[in-house]
Amino acid sequence: MKATYIDYKDTECFSSAVIRYIENDPALSPFISYPPNLTGFEQAINNRKVTGERNLLVNVLKEQYVSTSNKHSELVEKNIELLLSDNTFTITTGHQLNIFTGPLYFIYKIVTAINLANDLKKQFPGKNFIPVYWMATEDHDFEEINHAHIHGKKIVWTQDQTGATGRLSTESIKSAVAEYKAILGYSENSLKLGQLIDEAYSAPDLAQATRILVHGLFAKYGLIILDADHHELKKQFQSIISKDIIEQCSFTNIESSNQKLAGIDIEAQVNPREINFFYLRDNLRERIVLEGNEYSVLNSDIKFSKEELLEEIKSFPERFSPNVVLRPLYQEVILPNIAYIGGGAEVVYWLQLKKNFDFYNIDFPVLILRNSALVTDDKFGKKISKLEIEVKEIFKSANQLKKEWTLKHSEHELTLSNEWQQLESILQNIKYRASAINPTLGPSTEAIKARLKKAMHNLEKKLLKAEKRNHDEILAIIDHLKTQYFHHGLQERHENFGAFYTIYGDNFIQSLINSFNPLDFKFTILTP
Repeated sequence: MKATYIDYKDTECFSSAVIRYIENDPALSPFISYPPNLTGFEQAINNRKVTGERNLLVNVLKEQYVSTSNKHSELVEKNIELLLSDNTFTITTGHQLNIFTGPLYFIYKIVTAINLANDLKKQFPGKNFIPVYWMATEDHDFEEINHAHIHGKKIVWTQDQTGATGRLSTESIKSAVAEYKAILGYSENSLKLGQLIDEAYSAPDLAQATRILVHGLFAKYGLIILDADHHELKKQFQSIISKDIIEQCSFTNIESSNQKLAGIDIEAQVNPREINFFYLRDNLRERIVLEGNEYSVLNSDIKFSKEELLEEIKSFPERFSPNVVLRPLYQEVILPNIAYIGGGAEVVYWLQLKKNFDFYNIDFPVLILRNSALVTDDKFGKKISKLEIEVKEIFKSANQLKKEWTLKHSEHELTLSNEWQQLESILQNIKYRASAINPTLGPSTEAIKARLKKAMHNLEKKLLKAEKRNHDEILAIIDHLKTQYFHHGLQERHENFGAFYTIYGDNFIQSLINSFNPLDFKFTILTP
């Protein structure tokens, strides 16, 4: 596929905070450790203090990959072994366990991580960089991950289990799988993807199902998939769990950062709680709160004294699940990580966390905005050419596009600005004459002027509307483009990758690999 690149700012779909970050706004320097460029990476590599046990990480990964052992790729196995080396670093992205991978940006995050790892290897050949997908298996918001949109259809997995989504049984997902496969159709590519879907969701739980699916799509690129819901990994986070629950350090640190960010017009994306951990058991993930002298688990009868809580953390650290503000800290404790790939909101909320990382003496990674893209068909370019507009203009609203096109191509003068200037001069003379007779008449002439200005504006709108009707056929192209590619906002936030896999097969992901440039910070438009 052919790639065209435009500035993120031109899409008008990304927050000012994100634009400021990728443009290296100096005001954001206190909230990061390294800038998102090669100089920043060189500093991060030289300064990275790895706190996690590499041997333990490798053993856990080998244990977790047993479920996909019959389809291991040599590159994945090699990358796991490379994690034992002090010269190896990870490039991590994370996401919830959306069924069938959910919206396109799930795929885009992973491709960005893969490409960044490859780019850094070229720049720093003496080091190794491994792309990692961190599965958010401990998240419990089922409503956010139980559906996928493809070809205008919404497939929903309905079930009544509770607790961490990674532990959910896939027994009840069969009807959703059948519906998804039916929508894919019966082409060679559809059948290939359908077989992978069948294999994945035959696994007993959603964590294993997601691992098999993502591994099937990305194994040949060496992607490592990690489930951090593990006793041995949590043991490395044990001291922070205890300290943070008892002393509520993160709450104080992040609230302080939020206030400072507000001072430079950056709005907080997440808000810390006094205690930022959930208690996690099968079918249960509920917040821990301090009530008097006891630590209680909401919506349960579970309570701990301070001493009992500390003993529970020591014996069962896996039962303590960090929320959104502490999950990043846990990630950086157990991985030799130097970069995190996130969407716009993620990048901004990571800015809130730097002070907390410093407090716990954990290295803060380079933050990289994931690549974003619009995937088009072969008619897209022809329609853009017929409209005689630049590609970036398609991101404007339909009304704005139609107005600009009509004003540019009309044979008539559709604005009344010249006439209004003449009329305004006449009205000014009338005001002088009226005021000379009686000063109280000045406001009356101003009121008349305001009414006339409004009337002229309404007439201009009628002229434009009438002229638009003269070009209904070509302006309908704008409506079609907006409906096809922006009906639900950015395509990547709604449509599932399966819609494109059925057309391009494995070449779809390969096209993304070929087109995405993680450190260029450009929006990508792909055409056949």
